[in-house]
Amino acid sequence: MLTDLVEVPAGTFTMGATEFYADEAPRREVDVRAFRLERHPVTNRQFAAFVRETGYVTLAEQQPDPADFPGADPADVVPGGLVFTPTDGPVPLHDWSRWWRWQPGACWRAPAGPGSDLDGRDDHPVVQVAYADAQAYAAWAGRELPTEAEHEYAARGGLPATTYAWGDEARPEGRLMANTWQGRFPYLNTGAAGWSGTSPVGSFPANGYGLVDMIGNVWEWTTTLYALGADRDAADALARGEDVAVATAGTGSCCAPARADVGRLDEASLARASAAPGERHPGASSRAAPTCAPRSTACATAPPPGHRSRRTPPPRTPASAASSALNPSAAQAADRPSLPHPQRDSNPCYRRERAGS
Repeated sequence: MLTDLVEVPAGTFTMGATEFYADEAPRREVDVRAFRLERHPVTNRQFAAFVRETGYVTLAEQQPDPADFPGADPADVVPGGLVFTPTDGPVPLHDWSRWWRWQPGACWRAPAGPGSDLDGRDDHPVVQVAYADAQAYAAWAGRELPTEAEHEYAARGGLPATTYAWGDEARPEGRLMANTWQGRFPYLNTGAAGWSGTSPVGSFPANGYGLVDMIGNVWEWTTTLYALGADRDAADALARGEDVAVATAGTGSCCAPARADVGRLDEASLARASAAPGERHPGASSRAAPTCAPRSTACATAPPPGHRSRRTPPPRTPASAASSALNPSAAQAADRPSLPHPQRDSNPCYRRERAGS
């Protein structure tokens, strides 16, 4: 039932980008040790087996604590999640709330809320999964979630720094390489090879390592905290399990851990499940999260302005316009998970479309 592991060799690569979005900088050389990564995102069938065996209840299915949402309408403080809902026409793209709506009852079993189900989707990636849920699945499987660097490195499939994970052309020889948004975002999706939401894992070409859906389909969780600029070094170090005594400058970034918080953040959100050395696990097709402090969005939260999502340049589009992770029937989030968030983290993760993200 567990996904086969694919060997990813050790290497050094150029991570990040400066051409498209400010939070993807700086571009830097990163060393990655050899590890193994699951061939595809965790599917609904696999997550269901985990739930049957353990009785696990995801965050999206649990009753939120009203104290975590001061001032919120009590009617909204119920189990549920955000669901992507196309608009009626063109809208300003700086406001993600125009296409994400809060849906009581939305969860991995019912991605769009009551009345929706997983019929015919056993081999689709599981969605509406929080960072904590992904960690729980990984622990059950005896594996770990990857760091952002490991994920980006693996997504390249052995290629150098190219615009896309498969090269510099969006559609080499006219071929659609990943399940990403087709049409006009956020109101017209003509479908990727017939799929207007998620698609069965492996429906699109594998990369050079034999990994599928590293680009498109769903967002995916990693263990790296969201940070900006120089703070990225501290976030990368924490993700590698290193003891960071002092967080780098806190100017301009609300997401970098403060000196007193480093140990707490590391323990709370970067603690890893026991696993065989070098094994990494894509989580429950989850590897992502949203804004500042706790960069974890879920069923209950949505990608914040400026979050890092799979977007295809040009044109520039916020909130993952080019992302197939934008399943009209599931909530999604940014690429770097972070702390367990009081605002109900239940999101499928995301894999960046551009290798330089």
